[in-house]
Amino acid sequence: MLPLRNYDIIHAHHGQSGLIALAQTDRPVVVTFHGSDLQGIRNRKGKYTLQGYLLRAVSRWVAGKANEVIIVSEHLSQYLPDRSFHVIPAGIDTELFSPIPQAEGRKALSFFPDENLVLFVGDPNRPEKRYWLAKEVIDRVNISFPVRMVLADGIPNEQMPLYMNACDALLVTSANEGSPNAVKEALACGLPVVSVDVGDIRMRIGSIPECAISQSGDPDDLASKLIAIVKAKQRIRQREMIFALDEKQLVQQVIAVYQHAISEKGLLLSSH
Repeated sequence: MLPLRNYDIIHAHHGQSGLIALAQTDRPVVVTFHGSDLQGIRNRKGKYTLQGYLLRAVSRWVAGKANEVIIVSEHLSQYLPDRSFHVIPAGIDTELFSPIPQAEGRKALSFFPDENLVLFVGDPNRPEKRYWLAKEVIDRVNISFPVRMVLADGIPNEQMPLYMNACDALLVTSANEGSPNAVKEALACGLPVVSVDVGDIRMRIGSIPECAISQSGDPDDLASKLIAIVKAKQRIRQREMIFALDEKQLVQQVIAVYQHAISEKGLLLSSH
């Protein structure tokens, strides 16, 4: 790997990576903040951990020093120092994440064809994902309506569309989010989403009748909404709304940020 000074511009993702970049180069540094870096990390009781406090403080400092700042959703701006920023969500591959027949997805994953399947995406050991809440919701649903939760953790990206298409709903229970890619990927596959009101979820699914948001985040409320969505067996039809999040379009916005950072620094793009 070349030293950082050999590059024209450094793009760091997350505040802690931005700290390393700023310490090692005089090149322009662009930092994208994704959520928990600016918001901090909470434990199961909802309180910020020591690591969360430190990460939040580091990220605010980095945001003040970086040449350009990108946040993945507008609501994260409240955690920034007073400075300019760009809102550019992480893009998705809308060709990879596209609808296929549910039966096809279930056959490929060896799922039973008549199961009610609820997808949970993420590492269950990450406290902000609140996997414990998702399990509690599923337990309450199963009192009156049989469902099985499918955990997708560490799944290769090319296989995720199979999970999205095989399941009946995506369940999101996170305490913190910026702009969760799993939700955008679900929408691209036509998979209904049941979620707590976190990150940019309301902007993404608030107007979609096949999805539901729990403002309270109460497990009974989530369970009730999940039962209704799974019973309806309706896929999302307005897939065209996700095309604005195609990674091919969003990368052009990121390149424009690079060009601005370089011009402000008085540098020219090198040919290497």
